[in-house]
Amino acid sequence: MFRTANPTLKDNTFKIGAAIDQAGTMTISGTVNKTATLILITMGAALWPWQLYFGSIIEEPNVAAVYPYLIGGAIGGFIVGIITAFKKKLAYITAPIYAVLEGLFLGSISAVFESMYPGIAFQAIMLTFGVLFSLLMAYKSGLIKVTENFRLGVVAATGGIFLIYLMSFIGSLFGFNMPFIHDSGPIGIGVSVFIVIVASLNLVLDFDFIEHGAENGAPKYMEWYAAFGLLVTLVWLYIEILRLLAKLRDR
Repeated sequence: MFRTANPTLKDNTFKIGAAIDQAGTMTISGTVNKTATLILITMGAALWPWQLYFGSIIEEPNVAAVYPYLIGGAIGGFIVGIITAFKKKLAYITAPIYAVLEGLFLGSISAVFESMYPGIAFQAIMLTFGVLFSLLMAYKSGLIKVTENFRLGVVAATGGIFLIYLMSFIGSLFGFNMPFIHDSGPIGIGVSVFIVIVASLNLVLDFDFIEHGAENGAPKYMEWYAAFGLLVTLVWLYIEILRLLAKLRDR
């Protein structure tokens, strides 16, 4: 039994019925190609709100111009993500749509952060891809081994983070702010570092999960779904790195 903390990649994701998809079975190379495609779509979509924010004829960055993309991308991405999780065979359609919506969201929020902390978006992008490739090499070389205890630890930590964020969101609706999560003090920075580490380790679980899916002969359409799952983790990791860098700049 293999497990990942990514909610889009569950234990039964790669279980195969009696009939295998006529197009063939899932491969690592196919998943890599589709992941690269989704990343390019995300980055391309992010350029639109970025240009709107900084390319306005007015002197100040145009927050109002990107606000619809920020909210619409976040909500739309969440809805499409849920649909993809329940309709895996449609991932070849929904995953690119999710990439576009997340691109609009990330481009908007990155532009806002960039206006406050010049250069932060590029740093966050480089660190995200640096973590991705470093962990991929560590995983492939056997430096990081995915044991059952490793899985359980990452899954538990991810679940705890989700609950804290949920409590923080609910608390904010009633005027209560969760301490330390948004602070730029030593504890707040430590919390962000911990969350970044957990998000990074989710990538390792995703690598392992996808590898097992290919080994077990999952249907070909699962390449799109697996690529979607990796993108979900990468989006989370990027946002957390962006928030950590912002806290460090505030110091």
